[in-house]
Amino acid sequence: MRQAIPQRLQSILWSSDVSKLDSDKNKTYIIHQILSHGRMEDILWIFSIYPKKIIQESFINHPFKEYEAARFYFIKKYLLNLDVNPINEKNYVKNTPRNIG
Repeated sequence: MRQAIPQRLQSILWSSDVSKLDSDKNKTYIIHQILSHGRMEDILWIFSIYPKKIIQESFINHPFKEYEAARFYFIKKYLLNLDVNPINEKNYVKNTPRNIG
């Protein structure tokens, strides 16, 4: 089911027009942008429209190198309870060299 993206999220979802985003087709982009750049109320919004399992799967299966280190660990450990999963921070934290190969 397509969920309308609130206009207030335009500054976080800056590379797309929020009125044209599809909450299902663009979920990975929406989830990562909000997790990496959003305020707590924005993060709560994504948890209200996507099940936690979908957010976890998007986070794990589609790395996004846009996180600050502290935010990455907060999201991974506390919001998504993924502390036991072997997730390579080099694929997420923007101040670390990218792991190619």
